[in-house]
Amino acid sequence: MVLKIGSSSLTRDDGGLDLNRIDVLTRLIASLRHRGHDVVLVSSGAVAAGLPALGMERRPTELRLLQAAASVGQGRLVASWQTAMSAYGTVAAQVLLTAQDVAVRSHYRTVRATFDALLTMGAVPVVNENDAVATTEFSLGDNDRLAALVSHLVTADVLVLLTDVDGVWTARPGTPGARPLRYVAGGADLAGVDVSDRGSALGTGGMRTKVQAATIACACGTATLIARADDAVPLLGGSALPDDLGTWLAPTGPHRPSRRLWMAYASVPEGRLLVDAGAARALTVGKKSLLLPGVTGVDGDFEAGAVVEVVGPRGPVARGVCRYAAAEVAEVLALRGSRCAVPEHVAPVVHRDDLAELPRTP
Repeated sequence: MVLKIGSSSLTRDDGGLDLNRIDVLTRLIASLRHRGHDVVLVSSGAVAAGLPALGMERRPTELRLLQAAASVGQGRLVASWQTAMSAYGTVAAQVLLTAQDVAVRSHYRTVRATFDALLTMGAVPVVNENDAVATTEFSLGDNDRLAALVSHLVTADVLVLLTDVDGVWTARPGTPGARPLRYVAGGADLAGVDVSDRGSALGTGGMRTKVQAATIACACGTATLIARADDAVPLLGGSALPDDLGTWLAPTGPHRPSRRLWMAYASVPEGRLLVDAGAARALTVGKKSLLLPGVTGVDGDFEAGAVVEVVGPRGPVARGVCRYAAAEVAEVLALRGSRCAVPEHVAPVVHRDDLAELPRTP
């Protein structure tokens, strides 16, 4: 299980860490482990924990101030988790990730091995983005997405996103006609749902990021529960699962090999291949390789072996390893446009074995 707790649920009204909440969740994690479950904790709150110490009353917008607050607060955050877990005989292991750790394939394998070792030895990884060195240009974005990526790394059975709202609602709670969704079987059940409101003053996410993270996780075989942090104990404490709390999103696809997970959600594409509707359908419905006749354009300057995004008329459909350099694809497209003889290319542009489809995110 990957358990993610947001800043708004982990802090008091004055901005400090809610130690009572940390103790309740730690006791719950110890109970889950006693029942035979491996648990990875993705904990927000580093910036929030650093604000009081630096005399700041609200979350700053300037990057250097955010990094300063995270530098001070991360130590306080993990120390609170370590102290609480030690009281229940549990070892907490700090794991700070950057976008490069999941975007670069070799780093991705190393991080995956680290998680495997920690869980094998009975530790609880406490994960956060390394905000002190993350930049706006190269960041994981928010801890909801980070939690989805971590669920891929450890091949989790379930991802739990704890927040301050009781699951997914059709509109903001309190809006006339708004109602909660308790079970989501697929993307069609989310049609018309309004998740446009942003997160709290201390957090970076909101329900939109949670639904997007859940869509990614469910597409790869990991069920997702979005629930209020106050309901964590009745939902995960071992008793019968209440049917009137939180939102359960069922898996929409099987667990995928780690290489395809990395390509689909963690890699940074070096370019784009534009394809026609027929090629997009062959990739998604026919489960075929991408051949040159279906390619209509190329963006970027990449070499053979680079990860690229495959874009159809309706948007991105897949990512994969391109077997040609961008210049080679552009040369073939130029010859096709001039009606000159096009050289025969036997090898697919992206072979099916090197292709990862992207889920359609509502």
